Amino acid sequence: MAEPWNVVDTGLLGAAENMAWDRALLEAREAGEIGNTLRFLRFKPCALVGCHQSLEQELDLDYCAAQGIQVQRRITGGGAICFDPGQLGWELFLSRNALGTPDMGEIARRVCEAAAAGIRRLGVDARFRPRNDIEVGGRKISGTGGSFEGRALMYQGTLLLDFEVEQMLRVLRIPAEKLRDKAIASARERVASLKELLGEAPPVEEAKAALTGAFGQAFGVAFASAALPETVVGRYREALKEIDCPEWVNLVQKPVSDAPLLEGVAKFPGGLLRLAAAYDRRTRHLKQVWFAGDFFASPARLVNDLEARLKNITLAEAEVAIRQFLSGYPADALSLSADEVIGVLRRTVGEADGLL
Repeated sequence: MAEPWNVVDTGLLGAAENMAWDRALLEAREAGEIGNTLRFLRFKPCALVGCHQSLEQELDLDYCAAQGIQVQRRITGGGAICFDPGQLGWELFLSRNALGTPDMGEIARRVCEAAAAGIRRLGVDARFRPRNDIEVGGRKISGTGGSFEGRALMYQGTLLLDFEVEQMLRVLRIPAEKLRDKAIASARERVASLKELLGEAPPVEEAKAALTGAFGQAFGVAFASAALPETVVGRYREALKEIDCPEWVNLVQKPVSDAPLLEGVAKFPGGLLRLAAAYDRRTRHLKQVWFAGDFFASPARLVNDLEARLKNITLAEAEVAIRQFLSGYPADALSLSADEVIGVLRRTVGEADGLL
């Protein structure tokens, strides 16, 4: 068996402390101060934006302030996300060649399949869903993502032990349509927690043991607990000074007017389609698209999977993605045609850009 990997648990921390540990451990792995490491973490209530995102464009800052929800910036890219103590975070800090491939798609598959095996040990049928989600019965139970830093890789995931959909919808700046009762019910259909699936959330220690065992089996390694070297603790302290300050949190400031929340609606023979989109006017990219309304879709996850394809792409790319995605289903799987869906999206974005 290969050299043991480290396992550390930094416990329940605030957003700034968790981000500082991310930076410290990634830098330490790159510098060779630690070996391959699995970290477990939990968050006090907070909302995080990606490194290059603007808080004003992504979050309802008034609501966060009123509810005492911390806001912070990640050291990696990606979209805004909410955390609370009901979620268990897991992170792998590895050498670039630890998994035998530099391809992030293949890395995501290997790591997510291992994590899914760990979640199955807790009593649910978790499966990897490309590109980087883990689902149970078509419902997301863990989101993941990774990034390289020189010779080091950080791959992160979050297991939903318990989850408050309403809180997520209030914290994130998303169209009002998503806050209505029907949309909340729809969000509950797309996301699952272990508490909901099992009747109660498993103890945190049991969840950590299941994931640790599955990673060990998948990668052919044993895990050993050890105190972090003082050099790493020093890196953490320095990182915390830089991260736990307004200059870092407000590193990117873009006006809300540059990222309008768009809504479109149209009635077709196959049903009523409501569309909402977060759109970046400056880069002309759709950040995210949501669908609702009164139409037929089978399987139910068809809409969820289509939405997952329409993130951070141009309108032209979205049109291609919609056609390619729907071509993989029978003609009667969706009571709306690709042309109808694309037409509503095109009109909605065109009106926002002054093209119509």
